[in-house]
Amino acid sequence: MSVLIRSMKTEKANPYLEFVSVPVKILLSLLLPRQSRLRSEIEEALAAELLEQKAAHGALNVRLLSKYVLDTMTLLCAPVRDEAVQNLENITDPVRLLRGIFQVLGLMKMDMVNYTIQSLQPHLQEHSIQHERATFQELLNKQPSLLDHTTKWLTQAAADLTTPLPACADASDSTPVACSSPNEAANSPEPLSPTMVLSQGFLNLLLWDPENEEFPETLLMDRTRLQELESQLHRLTILASVLLVASSFSGSVLFGSPQFVDKLKRITKDLMEEFDSRPEEAMQTVSEQVSQEIHQSLKNMGLAALSSDNTASLIGQLQSIAKKENCVRSVIDQRIHLFLKCCLVLGVQRSLLDLPGGLTVIEAELAELGQKFVSLTHHNQKVFGPYYTEILKTLIPPAQTSETEVESL
Repeated sequence: MSVLIRSMKTEKANPYLEFVSVPVKILLSLLLPRQSRLRSEIEEALAAELLEQKAAHGALNVRLLSKYVLDTMTLLCAPVRDEAVQNLENITDPVRLLRGIFQVLGLMKMDMVNYTIQSLQPHLQEHSIQHERATFQELLNKQPSLLDHTTKWLTQAAADLTTPLPACADASDSTPVACSSPNEAANSPEPLSPTMVLSQGFLNLLLWDPENEEFPETLLMDRTRLQELESQLHRLTILASVLLVASSFSGSVLFGSPQFVDKLKRITKDLMEEFDSRPEEAMQTVSEQVSQEIHQSLKNMGLAALSSDNTASLIGQLQSIAKKENCVRSVIDQRIHLFLKCCLVLGVQRSLLDLPGGLTVIEAELAELGQKFVSLTHHNQKVFGPYYTEILKTLIPPAQTSETEVESL
C-alpha cells in the first residue's frame, strides 16, 4: 500500500471508498450514546464527501486512513481483541487488510451484543418477575384457592424440620440439621425460620412422589426442570456411591490418581440410562467392570491385587447399591441433599469449600447441579416471595422469627 496515492482517479477510488464506508458505519454502531464527542470526531475524519474530494485530487493517504480506522478500533474493542487489532497493523496488502478489518469488526459487534444483553439482563429479569407475579395474581383473584397446594407444601416442610431424619447406624454424621457448613452436624434442631422452611420445601420437590398431584401452584411452570434436577441428583448419588465403595478397596495410592477416578466415572456414567430401567442388571455390569479396572490398575502399579474374598465383597457391595435402602446410597443421598440445602443458604461456592465425605470426587458435578438448583429457586422466590411470606407467617410462631427475615423473602 503506497504512502500517498496522487494519481488515483475518482472512478478507481470510489470502489475502495465504498469498502471503507462499511467499517465506518460499523464503528459508529459500536459507540454508546454518551460517546457523542467521539462520534463527531469519526464522522468528521471519515466523512465520505471529504474522502472523495481527496481521492479526486490524488491526495488520499490510504495508510493514514487505515491507521485511523485501526486506532479507533483499538479504542473501542474489548481487551480480548487488542492482539487481533495489533496484528492488522502489520498487514500491507489493502485487500487482506480490509478483510482482516471486517473480521475483527464482526467480533467486536458480537462483543457489543453480548455486553448489551448482559447490561439489560437485570432489567429483563425484573420485568419477567413483575410480569409472572401479576399474571399469577390475576389467576388468584379469580380462584382464591390457588395457593392451597403451596400452603400444604410449606406446612409439610415446616413439619419435616421438627422431625429427626432416619440415618444408617454408622452414618449419624451425615444428617445434620444446621447449615453452618455442609460438613457440620447439629445435635438439636434450630428454631424455625422462613429461610429454613422455604429451603426445606425446595429440597422436598426433588423427592416428589410422581403420584402426588398436589404440586405447589407456584412451581408448576418449573416442574419439568425440577424433574430433570431430580434425575441428575439420582445419578450423582449412584456415581458417588460407586466411587465411595471402590475407594475402600482401591487404596489411597490408586484412588489418588485422577486418571483412575475418571475411568471409574466413565464406567458408571455410561450405564446410568440402563440403571433407570434395570438397576440390578446395570449395577452387575458396573461391579464387574469396576472390579476389573481396580484389579488391572493395581497390577499396573505393582501393588498387591485384591484377594478373591475382597473381590467378591467389592462386587457384592457395588451390586447392593441398586437397592434404594442401601446404606451407602442413603448416606450419599442425604449428604447431597445437605449440600443443596447449604447452597440455598450460603451459596454454591461457599458450600463447595467444605463438602461432606464421599462428595469431593464429584465436586464439579455437584457445582453444576447446585448452580442450576439455586438459579431456579432464586427466581421462583423473587416472583412468589410475597405469597410465601404470608403463608409462613401462619406457620412460624412470631417468637421464632423476625419481621426483617420474613420481609426479606
